[in-house]
Amino acid sequence: MITINNRDKIEWENNLTVRKLLDKMGYSYSLITVTINEKLINHDDYNDTLVPDEANVIVFHLAHGG
Repeated sequence: MITINNRDKIEWENNLTVRKLLDKMGYSYSLITVTINEKLINHDDYNDTLVPDEANVIVFHLAHGG
């Protein structure tokens, strides 16, 4: 089981990458930052970084304005 943003839970699956997780959760905003178990994941590594079972994943959108 994976916990996302301390509230949503999804079943873990083999070969679940950060990119697949974002797609599965419907996150499509381009400025997304992801941490897995408090470790920041580089955006360039989303396609290759595997999400481990029992992971705590935080996904947040970067925003700017004035």
